[in-house]
Amino acid sequence: MDYVEPNDARERPGLRLVLTTGVPGPWGESAKAIFQVKKLDYVPVRQTAAETNDDLVAWTGIRNAPQAVYEDEPARTGWEEILALAERLRPEPALVPADEGERALMMGMSHAICSEDGLGWNRRLQLIGPMLSTPDADRNPALAGTRMLGRDYGWSPEATERANRRIVSILDFLAGQLAKQQAAGREYLVGEALSAVDLYWAAFCAMVRPLPHEHCPMPEMMRVAYGTTTPEIDAALDERLLAHRDLVYERHIGLPLDF
Repeated sequence: MDYVEPNDARERPGLRLVLTTGVPGPWGESAKAIFQVKKLDYVPVRQTAAETNDDLVAWTGIRNAPQAVYEDEPARTGWEEILALAERLRPEPALVPADEGERALMMGMSHAICSEDGLGWNRRLQLIGPMLSTPDADRNPALAGTRMLGRDYGWSPEATERANRRIVSILDFLAGQLAKQQAAGREYLVGEALSAVDLYWAAFCAMVRPLPHEHCPMPEMMRVAYGTTTPEIDAALDERLLAHRDLVYERHIGLPLDF
């Protein structure tokens, strides 16, 4: 992907999407997938993980990714804000169901995947836990970026221990919902058509079962970390959920990923 620097991007019109370079961050990948399905063109903007990103902060006031910036409007950083912007800019195809019950279910499931205390949040706690539990974690300069993440995510030994239970609960719920849908002859997690939660699941599934290298050439250290889970998570990761991820990529997003 051809990124532009923040100082260049801030002078450009239209839609710009700040992304972490070189890695398939699930929040960024799901934002890209939404824009892909909506056929919304955007300028990809460079953000570097675990750095201060001073030029980006000078522009938007925020160092993290993803950020969606449209014209001179404030940067949108939350998954829900980015989805709402995409729905406004290109209402069709709709990724938020019109039916209120289906809409509430879809948004609730998306919260369980993307939001604080969701799948991605708790998986991050699991990933940084072993590094922050080492005796010299507070002093090791190599762990400065990890300590920054730990502060952002409220890491503690207790939070890491709880994370496993929370991830299993979310996976069990997603698998149960997909089973209900398939029993009713439906292919997607909510309703009759693709919605945002299908895209979120496809992107965030990488954190527990990465796509093969030829489809997602992530750094090997990241692949090992994402692929190292727990027996409880492995048991909760229903094969139907993995098949659904594959369907969403093949039918709606496309492979290989470019980041």
